[in-house]
Amino acid sequence: MNAIIKLEMKKNLQDRGLLFWTLILPIVFTVLFISVFTSGAGGTESRQVILSIVPGYTIMFVFFIMISMTESFIKDKHIGMVARIASTPLSPYLYLLGKWMPYMYIVLTQIVILLLFGKLVYDIPLEQPVHLLILSVLLTFMATGIGLALAVIVKTNNMGIALTQVVALGGALLGGLWMPVDMMPDILQMISRLLPHYWAHQAFQDAMAGALQVPELSQTSLILSGFGLVGFISALLRYPKFLRQAKG
Repeated sequence: MNAIIKLEMKKNLQDRGLLFWTLILPIVFTVLFISVFTSGAGGTESRQVILSIVPGYTIMFVFFIMISMTESFIKDKHIGMVARIASTPLSPYLYLLGKWMPYMYIVLTQIVILLLFGKLVYDIPLEQPVHLLILSVLLTFMATGIGLALAVIVKTNNMGIALTQVVALGGALLGGLWMPVDMMPDILQMISRLLPHYWAHQAFQDAMAGALQVPELSQTSLILSGFGLVGFISALLRYPKFLRQAKG
C-alpha cells in the first residue's frame, strides 16, 4: 500500500493541472466574486459577503479533486495496472486506501492554503482553529470519499468531469454556497439540508466567527463522515465490477 501512496503522490505533484484546479482557480474565483459582490456595499455588508464566499468557495472547489481521482483510476484500468495489482496479495481495501490517501493529503493542504489566503488578504477571523481543523479533516474525508466512489463507477474521463461539475456546482447552488439559504425558496431550503455542502458551509462560518458549539460540531461531523463512509463502502462494493472491466 505504501508503494501505491508514494506513486500516486509523485504523479500528482507532477500534475500542473491539479495545481490549477485546487489553488489557482479557487483563488481567482474568490477574488473576482468578492470584488463584484462587495462593490458599492457598506462595510458590514462587505464583511458578510467575504465571510460567506471564502468558506463557500473553499468547500465548492474541494470537490474538483474528483476529476483527478477519476482520471487516475481510469488510467490504471486501461494500462493494466489494476489487473496486475489484483494478482498480488494486496486486498481491494488496501488498494483503494492507497489510492485514496494521497488525495486526502492534497485536499487538506488545499483547504488550509485557501483559508490562510482568506486570512492574509481579507483578514477573515479564525476564532476556533481546532474546530476548523476538525471540519477541514472531515470535509476532506467526505469529498474524497465521494470521489473514490465516483472513480470506480465512471467509465470515461468526460463522464467523471461532468459528474464532478454536477456535484460541485449543483451542490454549491443548492447548498447555499452562492447565496444565503434564507433567500432561497422553501423547497430549495429543504433540499439544501440534505446536502453536505450546506452543513459544511454553516459550520465553517460559525467556527470562523467563534460561534460553533459542540452539539453543532458533532452533528456536522456525523453528516460529513457519513457521506465519506458511504462513498468508501460504495467504492468497495463497486470494485469487483471495476476489476472485471480492467485491461489484462
